[in-house]
Amino acid sequence: MSLFQRIKRFVGSALLGGLVVLLPLAVVGFLFRWLYGVTTEIAAPLIHYVVQEWHWHPTVADWVGILALVLVCFLVGNLVATRLGHWFWNAMETRIMARLPGYRAVREVVSQLLGNNEDSPFRRGEVARVWIYGRGADVSVLGLVTARFPDGQLTVFVPTGPNPTTGFIYLVEPGVVTLCPDISVEQMMKVVVACGAGSQRLFPTDSAAAALRADAGATEEER
Repeated sequence: MSLFQRIKRFVGSALLGGLVVLLPLAVVGFLFRWLYGVTTEIAAPLIHYVVQEWHWHPTVADWVGILALVLVCFLVGNLVATRLGHWFWNAMETRIMARLPGYRAVREVVSQLLGNNEDSPFRRGEVARVWIYGRGADVSVLGLVTARFPDGQLTVFVPTGPNPTTGFIYLVEPGVVTLCPDISVEQMMKVVVACGAGSQRLFPTDSAAAALRADAGATEEER
């Protein structure tokens, strides 16, 4: 491979890696900025009154807008939790919101991420260690058991780092899956986001076994 090709490959992989990390952050930032703009626009008369009459600093008024956004989310959440509010929202979502392009996809992603969806793997998934190439291969991955088939097969979602919302879906036999009830989904996701850093704390016995194997190998070489 020539020097130019290596430089081209390095620059391309660096740009792609940066895009993968920054694009989700940009989308989330844009969403919150849009929500903040809508909320502050609605609360503009109140913020103007506070600044003019109470002589508050504009920064304080911005915080009032943020608190207003939190309050709106809280009130809407409580409203849709009631029987009447739930019925009204379902009716409006079915007849109006569901017809908007991309609404269902965005709603599903947000529900999966925040755990509001009962079927969300981030809420109901069971942390497991999966030997995707069989127990005979010394390779395993961290995953979430998301579904069980009548014949015993399991569906496993294996997230990729540093963005755990993307990954791979495997249908495997139960013999290659070891459930890890002592590991929470949150602990697993922290390791995934950190690209595996800290995984030795999830499986301390494996670390000790690896150290013993290394010592045994060194002893054999000395002999």
